[in-house]
Amino acid sequence: MLIESFQNDKIKNITKLLTDNRFRKKSKVFVVEGQQENERAQKFDFEPIEFFICENIFKGEAPSTGKIHYVSNKVYEKIAYRGSSEGIIGIYKAREFELSSFKPKENATIIIVEGIEKPGNLGAILRSCEAFGIDALIVTDTKADFYNPNVIRSSVGCLFGMEVFQAENKETLEFLENNQFGIYTTIMDESAEDLYKRDLSQKSAILFGTEHSGLSDFWNGKGKNTLIPMVGSIDSLNLSNAVAITCYESLRQKKQ
Repeated sequence: MLIESFQNDKIKNITKLLTDNRFRKKSKVFVVEGQQENERAQKFDFEPIEFFICENIFKGEAPSTGKIHYVSNKVYEKIAYRGSSEGIIGIYKAREFELSSFKPKENATIIIVEGIEKPGNLGAILRSCEAFGIDALIVTDTKADFYNPNVIRSSVGCLFGMEVFQAENKETLEFLENNQFGIYTTIMDESAEDLYKRDLSQKSAILFGTEHSGLSDFWNGKGKNTLIPMVGSIDSLNLSNAVAITCYESLRQKKQ
C-alpha cells in the first residue's frame, strides 16, 4: 500500500521523531535518512524497525530486515530532513551510551568535548574522529542529542561505527584516571604547549570546551594544557576544525 496522506499516523509519528528531542528519547528510537547512512547503521548492527521508501527516488536494494512502507513523492518530501534525498528513511532502536561499557586498548586516543550544543558541530567531530582512527568520543555535560537528525546527517552515519559515550565531568575524570590516560586540556594560559610537542602516540585523552567559553573550571589543573599553534591574527578556531587537526596529529604520531 502506498502512503499518500500527511495525516497517516506513521507519517505523523516520524515527523515528531524528527523534530521533538523529548519524544525521540521517550520513544527510544531514532530516524536515519539516506542510503549510505542506513547502510552504515545496519553494517554496525543497529536494529531497524521500519523503513519509508519512495520508489521514484530510491535506487538501491530494499533492506532485508524491518517492515517497509512505500510513500508518495510529496509525503517523502515532507518527512525527509534533506528534501528529496535518496528516497529512504529508516527508524531504528536507540542504544545507550554508557561510559562504563568502554574498555580502552593500551594506546587508545579519545576525544572529549564538554557541553557541546550544536548538532552540526557534533556530527563533524564524529566524522573527524572516525576518519583519523580515534578510539572513542566522550561528550560531557551535553545538551546535544546523538540521535538528532543533523548529527547523523553531518557525520554521514559515522556515529554508527564509533565508540561514543555521554557522561558527567566527574565520571569522565574518574574513568581517565582509573585507566591511566594522559590528559591534555585546551585551556589558554601560559602553561600551554604546542600540540605537536605532546606525545599522542601513547594512551591519550584530549579535551575541548565550548566555542564561546572553552573548558569549564572543573578541568583546571586536571591535565597538561595544549594549544594548536597559529600564525594568523585570530586566536581560535571553529571547534570541529580544532578537533580535526588534533585527530590528524594523533594519527600522524602513531604512524611514525
